[in-house]
Amino acid sequence: MKKINWNEVAQEQVNPKMKRKFIYGEKMMVAKMEFEDGFTVPWHQHENEQITEVIEGTLRFWFDNNEDQHIDLHAGDSIIIPGNRPHKALMIGRVIETDTFAPPRQDWINSSDDYLRK
Repeated sequence: MKKINWNEVAQEQVNPKMKRKFIYGEKMMVAKMEFEDGFTVPWHQHENEQITEVIEGTLRFWFDNNEDQHIDLHAGDSIIIPGNRPHKALMIGRVIETDTFAPPRQDWINSSDDYLRK
């Protein structure tokens, strides 16, 4: 076992409006992220179950390729997104949030998450 301190985890500048740190084990991953106002995570889906918790700002989600309805998460709110469920997100204001994934996001580990790097 190894103790991890978030202050010592490398922060990645994924794109001009997104920074993240993550740690992972064999079966799960936790990511801490910061977003600038207006950043949109485009429609995507992944096998990983996801739990998102907003710490600061507002995170707006759309699901199932339907942009007619949305769910806004504010500081203290969380949501559980089942694996393979299409979703999109918009950052309203500066957003700080954590995502927990099971299993770990291999596309993040190997930097093949091109949909975020634009």
